[in-house]
Amino acid sequence: MDTDIFESHESEVMSYARSFPVVFDQAKGSYLYDETGAEYIDFLAGAGTLNYGHNNPILKEKLLEYIQRDGIVHGLDMHTTAKREFMDAFYEVILKPRDMDHVMQFTGPTGTNAVEAALKIARNIKGRHNIIAFTNGFHGVSLGALAATGNSHHRGVAGVTLSGVNRMPYDGYLGDAFDTTEYLDKVLGDSSSGVDFPAAVIVETVQGEGGINAASFDWLRNLEKVCRKHDMLLILDDIQAGCGRTGSFFSFDDVGINPDIITLSKSLSGYGLPFAMVLLKPELDQWKPGEHNGTFRGHNLAFVTAAAALNHYWRDDNFAKEVQKKADIITERFRDIARSYDDHWFYLNGRGMMQGLVCRDGELAEEITKACFKRKLVIETSGADDQVIKTLCPLTISEEDLDRAMDILKDSVSEVMTDRVKRSEAHSVG
Repeated sequence: MDTDIFESHESEVMSYARSFPVVFDQAKGSYLYDETGAEYIDFLAGAGTLNYGHNNPILKEKLLEYIQRDGIVHGLDMHTTAKREFMDAFYEVILKPRDMDHVMQFTGPTGTNAVEAALKIARNIKGRHNIIAFTNGFHGVSLGALAATGNSHHRGVAGVTLSGVNRMPYDGYLGDAFDTTEYLDKVLGDSSSGVDFPAAVIVETVQGEGGINAASFDWLRNLEKVCRKHDMLLILDDIQAGCGRTGSFFSFDDVGINPDIITLSKSLSGYGLPFAMVLLKPELDQWKPGEHNGTFRGHNLAFVTAAAALNHYWRDDNFAKEVQKKADIITERFRDIARSYDDHWFYLNGRGMMQGLVCRDGELAEEITKACFKRKLVIETSGADDQVIKTLCPLTISEEDLDRAMDILKDSVSEVMTDRVKRSEAHSVG
């Protein structure tokens, strides 16, 4: 397998290639194929970008038709038929049934750019600089979004002071008995707390990179109440947890909250094409033309596949029910693994098909994912110490392939744990 060009000329910043050191050539559905033809089950799926699988045939057909007829590929933010069809579908399928009147802002095609736009408009509307973010939150690595990101690995290379954000404890950070929104309310009501009065709160309902930490519905509802009490905007970062990952299109659908601003990206295009969007309540749409500009706002090929995904998967609740059924399988299989060992080794996190097997430490999680890769399962870790093995498989994966992947994970855990026992016994004898 020829990797010379990568080793000699690619930047050291590459990361996933270090965990999965093969050269991939093709992909279909829930499978990746390397250049030798070896088949891998994909539980990474573009870090949650491929909710409908690789080269989804329904989306691909629409994309090829559009390209074949010389449809507009790049049109800045001009009106195009592809944009109109996406906006019509998003309004009819997603916004209208939820009685949401949010307007759609097309930003640069990355999640972090959507977050930058959300923070910028919130600060300008409220006339305040400070933003409340949460422990273990991840919102991107451009400077504004990075300031709201908790991970020291990413923050440490900023090169400048990251300001304008105060960190508060996420749900469960101080233990299950402590509602951290009460602490936030107290801090904001105390003029001597040292926390500058904020323009907005930014939050993930499930923290993907932070360790698959899922906030309770009560906590999210209480957080919204604090926002309303203190005249702050509620920004919901649904970049990884949205587009069906938790079982409904928005991860907050069943919570009973109404975010002021919502950021979407990753699986929004449905095909792995770069695409990001900010949803704003109409009264917040106070931009002047071109204030948040960019050459690649609203990629037309992504409009085509995104519209196809909405029309095929989200016009009724059948797909959401399938996702929940598979989520139940993941939960039960994770529980089966955790039950096989003492309580201090493993436990479960997450919601829907965004779940994690939390390991005692990052070293254990790394050993298990490496063992999985040897068995042809691509799966990654997250969390402060990379201690969480997380599922980001396509939502369209078959139950048969899901069980096959879980069998591989279970066998890999068994191999690593057996090896650990042997090493421990050898050390004791020594």
